[in-house]
Amino acid sequence: MSNILVAESTLTERYQTTVPEPVRKVLHLHKREKIRYTVTGDGSVILSRIRKGSDDEDSVLFNFLTFLANDLAKNPSHIQAIDNELVTKISSLVSGVDINLDEPLSDEEEY
Repeated sequence: MSNILVAESTLTERYQTTVPEPVRKVLHLHKREKIRYTVTGDGSVILSRIRKGSDDEDSVLFNFLTFLANDLAKNPSHIQAIDNELVTKISSLVSGVDINLDEPLSDEEEY
């Protein structure tokens, strides 16, 4: 994974730090906003902004995507193209299925 930005800060006696200005700008951070620290398996830390109105589903999705990104970075050899046989099988499974992404789900479909 290539670095987009590298910045440093210092811990105070009370283990506090200031998020460097370039990082605040990139993450669009403002005073009193919450941030999340995600520690990866290799000891790296991902700092991210917690968006107002985010809920547990966003957190779960974020953690899953972080897991995927870390796994891909650690194991790039695991990335493989999907073969034509699998594409054909998937296509046959969903043929004739109509989906309207703008249409709300019925009560039955909701669960």
